Amino acid sequence: MTADPRPRLRLFVTADLRPDAAIALPREQAHYLGAVMRAAPGEAVLLFNGRNGEWLGRIDSLGKAGATLVLECRTRTQAPEPDLWLLAAPIKKERIDLVAEKAAELGAAALWPVFTRRTMASRVNAERLAAHLAEAAEQCERLTVPALKPAMPLDKALADWPPGRILLFLDESGEGRPLAEALAAIPPAAPLAILTGPEGGFAPEERRMLAAQPFTRAVGLGPRILRAETAAIAALAIVQALWGDGGKAVRAG
Repeated sequence: MTADPRPRLRLFVTADLRPDAAIALPREQAHYLGAVMRAAPGEAVLLFNGRNGEWLGRIDSLGKAGATLVLECRTRTQAPEPDLWLLAAPIKKERIDLVAEKAAELGAAALWPVFTRRTMASRVNAERLAAHLAEAAEQCERLTVPALKPAMPLDKALADWPPGRILLFLDESGEGRPLAEALAAIPPAAPLAILTGPEGGFAPEERRMLAAQPFTRAVGLGPRILRAETAAIAALAIVQALWGDGGKAVRAG
């Protein structure tokens, strides 16, 4: 006898998840289920909220104004994830969207846009970035959605830095320690953050400011100069493979 296939639909919700609970979905998610995915009452949907694991529910009602799902059982329990932040200088719209999407897929716990001296963008669309984070978390089957921290200048982020969290900044000058080598000296459970610069890299005074902080480490990704979005993705992949949960077996099912 073969196991039932996993449902094709998966959504992030904010409501508490428990047996027999009726979960109300807003208009946007109802539109996604009905108009985009052509779902119908009775179809199974997986739900998660970042707190209570993953649950199986079924569509009870579906209309233009909203939808209701009734939960049946929990399919996965909540599990701890690496405490890994990504600080990234905002870049062009499509590229920062890509960074948000891949940060979620690669297990970042938080995305923090920071403005540097050479940052071309003057603002970020927080609503759009949050939507990309949630959609990517739904797609990649993680149990949490990365937090989106308020965008701010780099110097202010450093001034408000939380005690105990190590910040690895990608130093394109070539003076940084290889990232893999730096990770070998950091305990796997330690709070960690990665900082990637804008197109054109950090200004010399910013590198000096970063190097002067007791919680920072300058690191490099090899001999090639990478685009800002490539550097962020490569750094996250290396960190998760050598320090985070990238070495764990793929979940069956």
